[in-house]
Amino acid sequence: MSVSLKEALDIGTYIVSQRLKGRQRFPLVLMLEPLFRCNLACTGCGKIQHPAEILRQNLSPAECFAAVEECGAPVVSIPGGEPLLHPQIDEIVTGLIERRKYIYLCTNGILLERNLHKFKPSPYFSFMVHLDGLREHHDRCVDRKGVFDVAVEAIKAAKAKGFRVNTNTTVFEGANPQEMQEFFDFVTSLGIDGMTMSPGYSYEWAPDQDHFLRREQTRTLFRQILSPFRAGQKKWNFNHNPLFLDFLTGEKDYECTPWGSPSYSVLGWQKPCYLLNEGHYKTFQELLDQTDWDQYGRASGNPKCQDCMVHCGYEPTAAVDALQPANMGRAVASLFG
Repeated sequence: MSVSLKEALDIGTYIVSQRLKGRQRFPLVLMLEPLFRCNLACTGCGKIQHPAEILRQNLSPAECFAAVEECGAPVVSIPGGEPLLHPQIDEIVTGLIERRKYIYLCTNGILLERNLHKFKPSPYFSFMVHLDGLREHHDRCVDRKGVFDVAVEAIKAAKAKGFRVNTNTTVFEGANPQEMQEFFDFVTSLGIDGMTMSPGYSYEWAPDQDHFLRREQTRTLFRQILSPFRAGQKKWNFNHNPLFLDFLTGEKDYECTPWGSPSYSVLGWQKPCYLLNEGHYKTFQELLDQTDWDQYGRASGNPKCQDCMVHCGYEPTAAVDALQPANMGRAVASLFG
């Protein structure tokens, strides 16, 4: 697992402290979206479908810091849009590192190499580069030729300058298990610090609604993809709790923890989660108190939730489960490979 020992201990301590305070619902990862603009139009994403007046807006650094402090999560993921289009993204990252948050800045890689000078390597900071597969597959997913090669060169440049770099991969229906294994081999050869992956979920505004996975498809596909890894034949370095990988392959059956990864953007706090367009609250506390959480997750019967196995909903569940005595040994062992 690519998470450092310090990060794992800090997150574990945070979870224990929340439980000792009697809190049943608390965030682990804040998904901070400082803008929706992007320089790509990926078929599996719908962020740029927002009206032009929304796409022109940015969160200020002060607004970002206020949201982080209001939420209190130890980890901040900065997606978008493309965060490197934000004119003050370096100021936002620096301020969050000063607050001792673990930062994952998500980028498609197009602007990464030319913006490296704005940042400094830190154990609290990682670039998360979007790659959905090898060259032909990835360029098809982002609907532009040449993006894969640009992203790979940016990864090499970032690693050469001492930055932590992870990759983020969404797996869609029709993915070839052998090609995904070859992709993981290639990414590993780049010396990246970890890989994150998630099954594609039918985000309501995404232009392509035909290639999202249903639950049993997800389990079957990830069993095939991960078979050499689970057999010890591959040493891929995933930035995941191993229990989440068990969930993807059907060895664990979790319920969603939608409050574990709240999303804050220029529109406010998204309800109830990153993937559903059901409006926004002004404050994080309103999100916690006014959302009828029983209406979400697979057990609720909500048809929108039945096939979702996305990491933002289930990784927090796995993180809490990892602190159970029966699971702690495996979670600790994963830190040491």
